[in-house]
Amino acid sequence: MQSNINIIFEDNHLLVVEKPINIPTQEDNSKDKDLLTILKEYLKVKYNKPGNVYLGLVHRLDRPVGGIMVFAKTSKCASRLSEQIRLDKFNKVYNAVVMNKINDEGTLTDYLLKDTKKNIVKIDKNGKLSILSYKRLNTIDNMSLVEIKLKTGRSHQIRVQMSHNGNPLYGDQKYNNNAKVGEQLALFAKKIEFSHPITNELLTFELDLPNRFPFSIFKI
Repeated sequence: MQSNINIIFEDNHLLVVEKPINIPTQEDNSKDKDLLTILKEYLKVKYNKPGNVYLGLVHRLDRPVGGIMVFAKTSKCASRLSEQIRLDKFNKVYNAVVMNKINDEGTLTDYLLKDTKKNIVKIDKNGKLSILSYKRLNTIDNMSLVEIKLKTGRSHQIRVQMSHNGNPLYGDQKYNNNAKVGEQLALFAKKIEFSHPITNELLTFELDLPNRFPFSIFKI
């Protein structure tokens, strides 16, 4: 079986891939084929492994979000990567297209609470502290391309905080009241930087902006 997933980097310890949009990171209630299962099958076939294949999930992307993800091939690597995340040494950079002309740059600080029954996140003083910083890169047709860095990693964090700030993401069916059916969420995990869990080498991986609308209008 040949995996259709873009494999960005692979060694004995790590697997770095580009997650396609609209597939879940791991199995969910939809029972649709998920990225973790696809990659385990890829490894099983490539290395002719008998039995179950280990692949550690150390971070996640929402189903409609595409971009760079890192998986651990051993439990030791998974533990060390998780520790980097805990110590804020695992840096992720996102690009998003938000509505309206946002300020040139800023930091958003909110408390987010997840409603598991409705699968939405809301601003609530009883929620978890959530911080992100952003920088506006360009504005075209009342939409702004922004670069976002997370200080905390909460579920739906970028989408909720940007919406609360008056700049909901293009195509966000949950948090943008003006999003139209069929529009694709404009959020992309563009860059990731961390230390190799075994060699300690600083690794940086970066992807070009997607060719799909609305990212395509910002590409030079």
